[in-house]
Amino acid sequence: MARLTEGAKGVYVIAVTPFADDGALDFTSIDSMVDFYESVGVTGLTVLGQLGEAPKLTAKESRTVVERVLKRLDGRLPVVVGVSAPGLTPMQELAEAVMDQGAAGVMVAPPWTIKTDDQAFAFYQSVGEVLGDTPFVLQDYPLTTNVTIAPKVIDRIIKEVPNCVMLKHEDWPGLSKITALRAYSDKGETRRISILCGNGGLFLPEEMGRGADGAMTGFCYPEMMVGVVQAYSVGNVDRAHEIFDAYLPLARYEQQQGIGLAARKYVLAKRGVIKSAALRKPGAKLSPLDVKDVERLLARQKRRLQEIGA
Repeated sequence: MARLTEGAKGVYVIAVTPFADDGALDFTSIDSMVDFYESVGVTGLTVLGQLGEAPKLTAKESRTVVERVLKRLDGRLPVVVGVSAPGLTPMQELAEAVMDQGAAGVMVAPPWTIKTDDQAFAFYQSVGEVLGDTPFVLQDYPLTTNVTIAPKVIDRIIKEVPNCVMLKHEDWPGLSKITALRAYSDKGETRRISILCGNGGLFLPEEMGRGADGAMTGFCYPEMMVGVVQAYSVGNVDRAHEIFDAYLPLARYEQQQGIGLAARKYVLAKRGVIKSAALRKPGAKLSPLDVKDVERLLARQKRRLQEIGA
């Protein structure tokens, strides 16, 4: 499999991790999930992300999940693997293992202990050194990590850490950050790296308008992200927003802290993508009223998609 580069574009969907009702890994559902993501036109997959319940997996399970996904894809799509860890040694160990298995690159979020710009730069400089020639994604998700990385710091990392090839942009609000980073590269002050955006795609049309290259996030209807990115790529901005608007109520519901992932898995199970909607404990469960909400949103979404011919 070709390695991740600065030119990456499209939709790298954040994959859920399917579990059986008893919490065991569901390998059959991993296969059907991979098939589904591929069928709806995603560019690549990202596994072991935060909403892939990566912290709930053992080190052995993490490698097994990656191996199963890569085997199912058989090189047809690139796979990025989340390898964030409290220390550089376990991060390096997992990164080496998944790259040997055929991953395209890895993703690294900063530890919560980072408090200053210099500390943020020093951390990613160390990540670059430890990973060697492995391309990596800088995950910028301050709402979860509590680490804010200013555009000037990201620009410094891009200049001095050559194997940082992508920014996973999840700052919120963060449109100005994309604008600032693109200004640096447009002026020739630094190289242009790929920017893929997260947050469930809630700001995807606006992010594309600011210079993002696509999405790296999860949603129970990844068709939305694929449609928005494809429409934007051919200059049909109005169609991109029309597609986005049809899915927005459900995407918004999915972004709730606590039950958001449970809602995503509920819909994926309902669609036959995975067998069980279970989260590994500790994990939220939808109440009957939550399910009623989701079902109402699905019905309204279906009608709207029919109206716009999507």
